[in-house]
Amino acid sequence: MRIALPFAPVALILTLTACATSPGTGRYESELRQLAADCQARGGILAPTGQQSGRPQNDNVCELRSGGGRLPNN
Repeated sequence: MRIALPFAPVALILTLTACATSPGTGRYESELRQLAADCQARGGILAPTGQQSGRPQNDNVCELRSGGGRLPNN
């Protein structure tokens, strides 16, 4: 029994950490897919900013790759 006691807090921490991070992953992935679809509809490609805030809107940027062109003079 003495051998198991030092490892009990570690097992508890790992269990709580796994439970705490699970729900956010689905939300992040869902928002990321929606963001990528919106970007692709505009003719762009989603690129990471290097930031890790936990919000795909902050962690990615839509790069427009169509080359664009000149704006018409109206």
